[in-house]
Amino acid sequence: QVQLVESGGGLVQPGGSLRLSCAASGSSVSIYYAMRWYRQAPGKQRELVAAITSGGSTNYADSVKGRFTISRDNAKNTLYLQMNSLRSKDTAVNSCNTNRGTTQYWGQGTRVTVSS
Repeated sequence: QVQLVESGGGLVQPGGSLRLSCAASGSSVSIYYAMRWYRQAPGKQRELVAAITSGGSTNYADSVKGRFTISRDNAKNTLYLQMNSLRSKDTAVNSCNTNRGTTQYWGQGTRVTVSS
């Protein structure tokens, strides 16, 4: 079992920055697994924003490349998403995700609102 808890969302003006965190805990707590950030904007389907493999390789959705950075602190079992140059279209509920085999684990999500 893995529990994921996101934090760091909030209201920010266009052009601003936020850093999201996802703390992992549980019996299979190691974050030496692939981990991902997803987001779901109002009225839209959930989309993959960024992913980091167990080896540390990263990939990003085209819409966030150059603005967002995914990283993790293995000692703290925490995943991060640094979001810079935020735009109104980045408004969404952001959730972290991981899997153990075919079992998917999700956090409850943290809301990011980009508005002036």
